[in-house]
Amino acid sequence: MSVSAISQSLVEEFRSRPTVRAGSLITTVFGDSIAPRGGTVWLGSLIAAMSEFGISERLVRTSVFRLTRDEWLEADQVGRRSYYSLTEEGAQKFEQATHRIYGKPRLDWSGQWTLVLLSGLDAALRETVRKELSWLGFGATSTSLMAHPSADLGDLKAVLSRLHVQNEVVVMNGLTLDGGQYSAMRDLVQRSWDLEAIDERYEQFLEHFEPVLKSVSKNDSLLPLNAFQVRTLLIQEYRKILLRDPLLPSEMLPDEWHGGHAYQLCRDLYQSVYRAADDFLTETMETANGPLPPPSKDFFNRFGGLK
Repeated sequence: MSVSAISQSLVEEFRSRPTVRAGSLITTVFGDSIAPRGGTVWLGSLIAAMSEFGISERLVRTSVFRLTRDEWLEADQVGRRSYYSLTEEGAQKFEQATHRIYGKPRLDWSGQWTLVLLSGLDAALRETVRKELSWLGFGATSTSLMAHPSADLGDLKAVLSRLHVQNEVVVMNGLTLDGGQYSAMRDLVQRSWDLEAIDERYEQFLEHFEPVLKSVSKNDSLLPLNAFQVRTLLIQEYRKILLRDPLLPSEMLPDEWHGGHAYQLCRDLYQSVYRAADDFLTETMETANGPLPPPSKDFFNRFGGLK
């Protein structure tokens, strides 16, 4: 199957879902494509790009309005044109997500756990903090204790600061004292994270995108539009799984875990399409000063280094 046909098949599958989550796909486009290229885009060019996924102008405008209302995006009016960019809070959330989505899997583990004690918070605030920490991969071992074996401390501090609770929670490091507790620790992990459901989604992701990688690998030429469609839907699906994956060390994972293979496939397919997809962005997306600026240097660090 040609790349054009297989990209269209991906789009049709996306459109056939009972609920087309336009806001989620726009979020992916901002994080994957716009944020590393200046972070601002004219609404008209965003509408044109999203039409390639079968999303109507009305639905784009509605979704952008909601993302603005929820303080992910902010608008700047220049004449009759509206330009949208990430808010400061939205940019922080995207940066945290970027570390997880495009970062290399952690292959070693010191045995240390990062523990966050929430008992000093009232019930409503505690639930907000629990939700935010879960997006960083923390699991709830009790109502007032969140834990992670390989947490990014920079992201953790940023979240606690953004929520203004950095002086109200206790962050600690912990280490199991007895190696014989390994079995009990694995049981605790199974109760704290639904690893079976996450692994099933990884397996479905592999089944969905392995034929895409094979098709792309057999084609020397790649149309910018098709590359943009593949790259966007690839990260859309990978992001939805990965941001629920606690990224546990291998010692804590079930046998035959599919997460590592999913990372490799995502990395290889992204490597194959990102340049042509960027050509589409350059041709299609506009700012108040013309085309999007080139990608930042950090962009090329994705997946261990883009070639």
